[in-house]
Amino acid sequence: MELTLKIVGCLLIAYVVKSEVLRTDSDSFAQYVITYDKQYDTAEEYQKRFNVWQENIKFIQRHNEEESAGLHTYRVGINSFTDMTRDEFKATMLTYRSNQRTQDEHQVHIHTGSYGNLPDSVDWKAKGYVTEVGNQGQCGSCWAFTATGALEGANKKKTGKLVDLSEQNLMDCSAKQGNNGCEGGMMEYSYKYVKQNGGIDTEQSYPYNVSNPQVGKCKYTEKKRGATCTGYVDLPKGNEKALQEAVANIGPIGVAVDASHYGFEMYKTGVYDDPNCNPKIVDHSLVVVGYGVENGVEYYNCKNSWGTAWGDNGYIKMVRNKSNQCGIATEASYPTV
Repeated sequence: MELTLKIVGCLLIAYVVKSEVLRTDSDSFAQYVITYDKQYDTAEEYQKRFNVWQENIKFIQRHNEEESAGLHTYRVGINSFTDMTRDEFKATMLTYRSNQRTQDEHQVHIHTGSYGNLPDSVDWKAKGYVTEVGNQGQCGSCWAFTATGALEGANKKKTGKLVDLSEQNLMDCSAKQGNNGCEGGMMEYSYKYVKQNGGIDTEQSYPYNVSNPQVGKCKYTEKKRGATCTGYVDLPKGNEKALQEAVANIGPIGVAVDASHYGFEMYKTGVYDDPNCNPKIVDHSLVVVGYGVENGVEYYNCKNSWGTAWGDNGYIKMVRNKSNQCGIATEASYPTV
């Protein structure tokens, strides 16, 4: 039997064929704490996290055994959330605000009728339209990372330059438009801010503090501006054909999804396909940077904002053309520049 060893920080994980050998003993948890730089204030908290971690490891082991048996199209793995309960994960990371879609600030996407002529696959990342994966830390700021991701792609298409834009600028300065820092927000409010403000600063000039994310005093500086925005376009609600067309013809597209399930939280590789997802309740945002087919399963390739240690180097493949699963097309939109 073939055995492959992989070292992640101080954590040694053994892969036997396709089934991980994941131990749940105290030594393995101690290695996890070191690898993910965890800090617990008391012995009681350490024990609580150990217990939660053990249960999540059991889920990972069980799911991957089922995947090896052909019951799933994706695999899961250990990450920085493995010591968190479901409720803690939801409260901290899933704070996207559902879009009410008022008619005053945007256009409605009009399809070109080219649904049947779209390419089989699209990869804006390979074309140089996508910046490195960011990390929102322990903060519900996914909306800011999704807004900058979509705007970076639109700005690249207009100017020919890929500029890393500032999530912290949006965190600190867009409360008037409706965003609420780590407590949640929306991409559309962010585009509205950039339009009304006359621009958004670069990440280099206005960096995000992942170790201590919070809202501070607005420090936008026009001389450090990296992009502008003229508005945004909403795609037809729940229409995956319109989403695919927009990804193919426009560029990276901001979307919101139901990310409240264990499989998403612990996702590692493959095409995420969870029939328990609710397309009507979206709580996390992503940037769709392309689409394709893997092992016969259609997918959207999505950039997340939980760092490169999560998922497939920070990305997740969401199942495509399966009745708007997880709400991938429920609140899709893109900025105009």
